[in-house]
Amino acid sequence: MGSAGRVVLVTGVSRDLGRKFARTAAADPSVARVIGVDAVPPRGDIGDVSFVRADIRNPVIAKIIVKEDVDTVVHMSVIATPGSAGGRTTMKELNVIGTMQLLAACQKAPGVEALVVKSSTTVYGASSRDPAMFTEDMEPRRAPRSGYAKDVAEVESYVRGFARRRPDVRVTMLRCANVIGPDVASPLSSYFRLPVIPTVLGHDPRLQFLHESDLLGVLRHAVVSDVPGTFNVAGDGLLMLSQAVRRLQRPTVPLPPFAIGGVASTLRSARVADFSPEQTAFLTYGRGVDTTRMRSELGFEPAHTTASAFADFGSSLRPTGGHAERALATVARRLPDPDLVPVVGGVDHG
Repeated sequence: MGSAGRVVLVTGVSRDLGRKFARTAAADPSVARVIGVDAVPPRGDIGDVSFVRADIRNPVIAKIIVKEDVDTVVHMSVIATPGSAGGRTTMKELNVIGTMQLLAACQKAPGVEALVVKSSTTVYGASSRDPAMFTEDMEPRRAPRSGYAKDVAEVESYVRGFARRRPDVRVTMLRCANVIGPDVASPLSSYFRLPVIPTVLGHDPRLQFLHESDLLGVLRHAVVSDVPGTFNVAGDGLLMLSQAVRRLQRPTVPLPPFAIGGVASTLRSARVADFSPEQTAFLTYGRGVDTTRMRSELGFEPAHTTASAFADFGSSLRPTGGHAERALATVARRLPDPDLVPVVGGVDHG
């Protein structure tokens, strides 16, 4: 790194977290310049970040990296929601082809010294055979066959390939638990914003959260601390889904597993919540990750626990109106056996 400070390129700045991180990085005294890249301009204020309009699926990204003397690349544009991308095919292209092009560009750029990738604990999947806590060297019990989890697995394998080809580049992969906060829009935050929350009958999954401010903090830490490796990142502790819902004072509707698919597609088509098969598996089995390495090797300590991150998210919730309630009522009417029609439970203040 030159004495003048780092030159950081951040992908995915048209989305909220990418934009916020680019601003956070620009405010860091050890960073000289931040270049934000995305196919569409960011909606909010990007402060001192210089925005370059470019699609990372296009080889032009290589020219930008060289022209701007970029030494640190922060890849934040792997997206979890097909809706925001314009459908699943586009999402897969943005995630996988975009990452391949970005890594090809980094590989050709002799000035690149560090790559930080925001990955996700989704890569571990969620199944009945899972360990209590996943450590970074464990594989998912079932390899993901579709959706965001498969994209994340592919992205990670390309990043590992890049690390082998460019051993001179310090590569840090952050497997973040579900990011939550008052402003976060994600499949999981949409789920918790439903006025009535569908759950899977007979299951109470364990959940872990990472507050959005800790996500920005760990990305910044990874940029300035020069620690290579793959790290699980999550707030301390776990919350059971039943505890989380109680804290939101939202009623639940427990559905038999076979009915969840119908609810999912109804909510999806009502554009209320985006339920993928992997989301359903997560809300059935949950997931826990071990964060020892985050503390001992990466040297990062989140300010929020899982519970306090969730509490901050909950404090922002407003009544959501009847749209989702109507969608759930439609599903209830379609269930084949009247005995299985879910009774929408009252709020349990326990």
